[in-house]
Amino acid sequence: MKVVGILGVTVILVFIFLIQRPGLKRSGKRVKMAFFSIMMVNWVLAVLLVIFPELPGPGQMIDFIYQSFEPFW
Repeated sequence: MKVVGILGVTVILVFIFLIQRPGLKRSGKRVKMAFFSIMMVNWVLAVLLVIFPELPGPGQMIDFIYQSFEPFW
């Protein structure tokens, strides 16, 4: 079942790439590299969440960071 989730995430990201491809052709090398870097980070995070669904989300990470600053408020 996890393979289906990973394939689904991959298909969605490929679809996003195909939609954005015409705009990327006119962009510079830095924009293309930034786009691909963000896409790869998103793919890795999505696959990790498919494999390990109990991982904390980004909201919980932000709460953890702000709780460490709570004594200073």
